[in-house]
Amino acid sequence: MNLDAPYDRLEALPRTLWLPALVCSAGRSEARLAQLRPWAEALERGELPAAALDFADPEALAPLRACIGALGLPALARGVPALAEQVLRTLLWHLDRIVDHQPALSRAEAITRAAGEFHAEWQVQTSGWEEQLALLRDLGDLATLRWDELRGRLAAREWQEARRLAALLEHLQPLAALIERLGRSEHAPDAPPAEAPHASPAAPRVPLAERVTRLPDAPGELRGIRHSGRLERMLGSEAMQIRHPVLHKLWRARLAESRLLTYESEALLVERVPDPSGRTPAAARDEAQPLQRGPMILAVDTSGSMRGAPENIAKAAVLQALRVAQRERRGCLLIAFGGPGELVERELRDERDPAAGLDALFELLGQSFDGGTDVQAPIERAVARVHEARWRSADLLIVSDGEFGCTPATLAALDDARRTLGLRVQGILVGDRETLGLLDSCDEVFWLRDWRRYGDAVPQREAFVPVHTASLTALYFPNALRPHAAATAARRPGKP
Repeated sequence: MNLDAPYDRLEALPRTLWLPALVCSAGRSEARLAQLRPWAEALERGELPAAALDFADPEALAPLRACIGALGLPALARGVPALAEQVLRTLLWHLDRIVDHQPALSRAEAITRAAGEFHAEWQVQTSGWEEQLALLRDLGDLATLRWDELRGRLAAREWQEARRLAALLEHLQPLAALIERLGRSEHAPDAPPAEAPHASPAAPRVPLAERVTRLPDAPGELRGIRHSGRLERMLGSEAMQIRHPVLHKLWRARLAESRLLTYESEALLVERVPDPSGRTPAAARDEAQPLQRGPMILAVDTSGSMRGAPENIAKAAVLQALRVAQRERRGCLLIAFGGPGELVERELRDERDPAAGLDALFELLGQSFDGGTDVQAPIERAVARVHEARWRSADLLIVSDGEFGCTPATLAALDDARRTLGLRVQGILVGDRETLGLLDSCDEVFWLRDWRRYGDAVPQREAFVPVHTASLTALYFPNALRPHAAATAARRPGKP
């Protein structure tokens, strides 16, 4: 014989339900304490509890159970134990109010009034919650949140910012699709080979070789000084003679003989052409399809030049990354960087701390972007993390306006990670032109050419784009680019 019965059933209930379950005057204690756990489990599954779970008082439970179904509370409580618990607490409280309405009202009238008050309370409290909880489920594990924490999240200023950015993402589907593909854990069966994005999937993979063509006298690298009659390349010392009362005669004679001192320059045209004598690399033969979907590392520029529309887009990218990471159980690391010494590294999804990702997101949404730009530290940190087993198959995504440069040592470390680990670096350009730093760092750069649209709360229908291409550096200064940067500029997605 159990001497603690029926109160031994309290052990299976949250402590916040103990007092309401004990003092409630509706039904019988044995039935109430035994059935509260099945009620909570049903609500957490998103289901309306069975009618047989009536606390031994079907007359009182039936109207309130009908209110719970009409309000859609089971759907809201799915996967949110704190909300299911609060529904039960208010249910018990209103059941206990039935006896307080008597004898002024009959029992039937008292039950009707209690059901009406329960309906009115939850109707006001959960107004607009369906959409908010759907987004909150995408961003974190709600099983660990208490009721006061849940309400605090939904009332926070950062949460309103998250809702605004979620609406903004509806207009940034290409960016969302890019984040979806990050990582190198799965094959992409429906995608063509990455090396030939416009070729037929059945086309054979031909080995390529680089062909270098020298273009003398074309704008490019200065090679020295030589004699010629090219006035546009004339040295300043020669030009000074034109207005001299005597030396202008010497200048004319040297011009006629093409003996003026002029700059000598040479451009290099690098082309990838089929190499019949070459061999297809083994890795290229074996990897029939590109890899995608896996861990991701986000390096987000939080410098002052990112204020306004770029800041909105950068925060939206972090929001989408957290949604994807939570939905698909992927690793996601945020590295927010500004000037020297301004670097914050947070895991957006950590199995040991389910709320860490949401906290990191709220921290980012609550700050304003300012300061300078130092991209060396975040790239070096990202390279160090991809050497760890957990992040070995991760892609690095850099979100920036491109206003930064990289030292040769940083670029060398990045190239080594590409060569030994297969690291891929994607870039999201929220600006009007690619810089040498962005081209040198990234394998591909996605240009949001209409980024000015997203400066306000509601995206504008169209925005002025002052340049026809982001690749101004590659267009006007081709010899300023390293081979890797030239290749990046040539295959930039989103190119008009």
